[in-house]
Amino acid sequence: MTIKFRTVFGDKKPVIAMVHLSPLPGSPLYDPDGGVQAIVEAARRDLRALQAADVDAVMFGNENDRPYELKVDTASTATMAYVIGQLRSEIEKPFGVNVLWDPMASVALAAATGASFLREILTGTYASDMGPWTPNAGAAMRYRDRLHRPDVAMLANVSAEFAYSLDRRELSDRARSAVFSSIPDAILVSGAITGEAAEMTDLISVKKVLPTTPVLANTGVKHATVADVLKVADGCIVGSSLKVDGDTWKPVDPERAAEFMRLAKAARGD
Repeated sequence: MTIKFRTVFGDKKPVIAMVHLSPLPGSPLYDPDGGVQAIVEAARRDLRALQAADVDAVMFGNENDRPYELKVDTASTATMAYVIGQLRSEIEKPFGVNVLWDPMASVALAAATGASFLREILTGTYASDMGPWTPNAGAAMRYRDRLHRPDVAMLANVSAEFAYSLDRRELSDRARSAVFSSIPDAILVSGAITGEAAEMTDLISVKKVLPTTPVLANTGVKHATVADVLKVADGCIVGSSLKVDGDTWKPVDPERAAEFMRLAKAARGD
């Protein structure tokens, strides 16, 4: 387990819960009548519910800024920084950020807000819904260090959602290579889109070749599967399962979140 990962999350298998921000200014689904303050209040409600459920960490993301971009509007990053700043005094857990799908924006946001970690696609070449996708881990990590935040843990997703890898090596080989070449602090394994589960065979194969690197399930972990996932993975990132009716675009359901954490803690032996 990497030093930075342990520093942020301790020795447990963390449950990192998503605070999915409402659509941001400049995105097609933005609500100008509610404005930015409505985004802050919705995020505050979700944050409070997740912390009351005792999740191990939270992550702020702009999942509803559809259609997604590979280089986001500056307004998106600026608004996310504002929202997190408004909530900063209320955040009791380690927190991270993810600006879809722009590693440089995620690094900038993490540096500006004091985030402990970020999630991104950092390696590979993909054909995606957003067009050709070629992230640059070297540029993102050098940018992080230029902003004097080498402590920010980089969680690298090696099975990009909404995309098809043009690198036809086995996922386990791509993950092992990414750890060697791009020194992430954890590897994430995903399903095809948000809310869809990663294949257990993928989690098993990646963890087998990376016994000392944290490997987390990034999407689709459910109440019924969290115990099995945590037998293999070193933690999980969860969003949709904690929402009302399990719907990605609805608010966090406090009861669903509390029950998920009860099951996760039992699986961990807490």
